[in-house]
Amino acid sequence: MNGLPRTPNQPASGDPYGPDTDGAVPLQGAAMQSVAACRLRVSLIALAFGALFTVLGARLVDVTLINASLEPTLARTARTSDGTAAIGLPHMSRASIVDRNGALLATNINAASLYANPSIMPNPAEAAEALHGILPDIELNRLRRKLRTKSQFVWLKRGLTPRQQAAVNGLGIPGLEFQEEERRIYPYGALAAHVLGFTSIDNNGIAGVEKTFDGRLSHPKSGDDQLVLSIDIRLQHAVREELDEARRTFKAIGAAGLVLDVANSQVLALVSLPDFDPNLPRDATKEALFNRVTLGVYEMGSTFKTFTTAMALDSGAVRMTGGYDATKPLRAARFIIRDYHAKRRWLSVPEIYMYSSNIGAAKMAAAVGTAGQQEFLGRLGLLKKPSIELPEVSAPILPSQWHEIETLTIAFGHGLSVSILQMASAAATVVNGGMQVQPTLLLDPVAKPQRRVLDRKTSDQVRRLMRLVVAQGTGRRAAAPGYVVGGKTGTAEKAKDGGYDREALLTSFVGAFPMTTPRYVVVVMLDEPRGNRQTKGRATASLTAAPVVGRIVSRIAPLLGVAPVDEDSDAIREKLKVRINSRDPRVATF
Repeated sequence: MNGLPRTPNQPASGDPYGPDTDGAVPLQGAAMQSVAACRLRVSLIALAFGALFTVLGARLVDVTLINASLEPTLARTARTSDGTAAIGLPHMSRASIVDRNGALLATNINAASLYANPSIMPNPAEAAEALHGILPDIELNRLRRKLRTKSQFVWLKRGLTPRQQAAVNGLGIPGLEFQEEERRIYPYGALAAHVLGFTSIDNNGIAGVEKTFDGRLSHPKSGDDQLVLSIDIRLQHAVREELDEARRTFKAIGAAGLVLDVANSQVLALVSLPDFDPNLPRDATKEALFNRVTLGVYEMGSTFKTFTTAMALDSGAVRMTGGYDATKPLRAARFIIRDYHAKRRWLSVPEIYMYSSNIGAAKMAAAVGTAGQQEFLGRLGLLKKPSIELPEVSAPILPSQWHEIETLTIAFGHGLSVSILQMASAAATVVNGGMQVQPTLLLDPVAKPQRRVLDRKTSDQVRRLMRLVVAQGTGRRAAAPGYVVGGKTGTAEKAKDGGYDREALLTSFVGAFPMTTPRYVVVVMLDEPRGNRQTKGRATASLTAAPVVGRIVSRIAPLLGVAPVDEDSDAIREKLKVRINSRDPRVATF
């Protein structure tokens, strides 16, 4: 046994150490001291790690819960289909908007936003002066107030340009930091402002299609990262440029224009002036934000005679060969209805339309009757709020009482206020063969059922009359050589103080082309144009609005693929021939 005394529990194998009560091997001497030292070191290391994790945990709670509002963060919530916040969903970039040809109208870019930690700034007053030199749109006193606070975080400016960011960086001021965010931009500026609308600083839709399709744009589905509009930005540019030129030439307070495809109801251009830059919506005035095409409603004057004539012909109240006596002004109650270009004789239906006779139009409406007038205008969509993918849409203003006098005045465009959008859609319905047109701003809209509004023969007759107006009547200046334009002028006095202001005119032209087979409707309106030396002080629609349509058609027809034709060819003249049936031998049949 190697000279060692054997304990009572020593195993027979000769092991000098038997098991203790818990199965461990008892240590003695130097071995026991070494084990004790190791245990101490492990305990100290465990305590150190515990303290470290306690500090980190406390800091995490402080940052995420207690002082979360002091730290700059990006929104990481997405919206559900009903617009409520869905916490925890990944942030998704707002979808782009493009025109029918893929031109980018609205998209997102990464932009730096500037914030500050005033508590570590060595000289806030000097910092405010330096920043104001780079960001002059922020008031100096406002910068000073923000940088004097003891807060650890204050926003200074959202959405800096790269040039501004570089300049701020160059200052080297401690406490100025940047947060990367997404910013909505509109590459064409004001060109399609009233169609697109704009978003808030946090990319929420505020107006236009940005608001209508906010849910779809802010939370696009896979493969649906673009909203494709029916707008053609090339046509939009042409319409806006011509309207702006006319507005400045005639010193009008506003203007509006619309181009509509009568075959598929798609809006190809929609312009309202004055307009605004959707990149800088805060700089826009209330007048500039107002959409005169869809939100404004107006008494449109003689352009309404297009619908009165269609109504009378479609109802059978009168034929193209018929007519009415316009020798004397028409008296109705205490009102007297006169003609601006009085012929003081019997006028055929084509002459009533061509010469824009108020007396003739009123007598046509009287022949149809109030109930018939209401029913027909209702079918054209002129008595209810129109439908289009914009939030800025107004309902028409109907007469509070619709009696005989209202029936007569509405016949020539007074007493019923409608929008430019409604005028365009009703005109498109009249010229396209009589099928209902419901305007859309989408290239691929949800299909809507069409219904017949008037007889195809009536549509053909009205097309011939519209061409007659441009060929021989008040719309001669709307001609665009080669494109067979037709249409109707309208000059209306604006309502004021229970009456009408003769000095405040609303001039318009409702046109279509090519009249052989109409495909496009163009509507133009000028609000309070002023005559000039060229027009000898006059500001009627034939002098102000009609020429704008002619220039627009000349510019957009080639872009639309409409080939010019010989307007004097026998085939075209035969297709658009109108027997005027005048009792005046000086009036030739067109």
